[in-house]
Amino acid sequence: MSDGDLAPHLSRLGLPDDEIRAYLYLLRTGPSTIDQVSIGLAEPIDLVTPAVRTLVDAGLVGTGGVDGRIVTPVPPASGLQILSRRRESELEQARVATLNAYDTFRRAVSPQRTDDLIEVVTGTAIAQRIQQMELSARKEIRRLDSPPYFTEGHVNNAELEQLARGDVTYKVVYARAAIEDPGRYAQNVQPCVAAGEQARVLPEVPVKLTIVDQQFATVSLPVAEADVNRSLLVVRPSSLLSALIGLFEASWRLAVPLHAGARAPSPVQPIEQRLLGLLAAGANDDSIARQLGVSRRTVFRHLQRLMDHAGATSRFQLAVHAVRHRWI
Repeated sequence: MSDGDLAPHLSRLGLPDDEIRAYLYLLRTGPSTIDQVSIGLAEPIDLVTPAVRTLVDAGLVGTGGVDGRIVTPVPPASGLQILSRRRESELEQARVATLNAYDTFRRAVSPQRTDDLIEVVTGTAIAQRIQQMELSARKEIRRLDSPPYFTEGHVNNAELEQLARGDVTYKVVYARAAIEDPGRYAQNVQPCVAAGEQARVLPEVPVKLTIVDQQFATVSLPVAEADVNRSLLVVRPSSLLSALIGLFEASWRLAVPLHAGARAPSPVQPIEQRLLGLLAAGANDDSIARQLGVSRRTVFRHLQRLMDHAGATSRFQLAVHAVRHRWI
């Protein structure tokens, strides 16, 4: 993987540009002094020094040498955990900010105006209303997706029709529970991604949300707080809609890509590409075996082959190798 390919992933973890450039330099060159990093990057040492210190504090870089002046990349597992927790904290802050924005909105808007901006849809009308609004999109649909679902069938015909026409783009952040259902993953998620949906995954999403263009959004509660036959909020242009858009964008930045776009020919088998994608999304071994329709033993056999091919001694190393070589 080139620096240009890796940099967005590091940015998604919350690393600023100066730290990213310093880390990529150290990955290329190995142990270096801060002076060498400064010269190699052609940047002032007073910018490079705090950047390297941040990398050390984050657990991505360690110090060595007699006087501790040598810095070098270290196994990143603990550092990635630190950065991930920071980003999760930022997502929680975004969620709280959205709730606060709604409270401000509710206090500021008269009851009559609120009725104009927020509509409550209940019962059997929910599924039809969702489909109508999805088919009304002209440019983009953004979604935070989590069980439960308002429709019995798994196939999302409305999305497939929109993607087939090519006029509407889809960006979807799935909760892990949404892809751990083998039936829904095979019949809904995979066909939509294959048709052009941009998909990412988080361990969980704060709310079920669909944003249609910049015109309106639908909101319902995630699986932990609701059951299927409850209510759906339709939010029209307002400060609340702007806050919901901000919540989606924060979630999108934190999420892990479920599938890359077009990729170069890969030495791995199609089933192994699916396995790597599920592994990167956080699915456990049992879930991977169910979704691939194979036994745990077969999953382990494929993993061992991939690790041998990559020269990896851990699943983390395998994942890094897979991303760098565009296997997923």
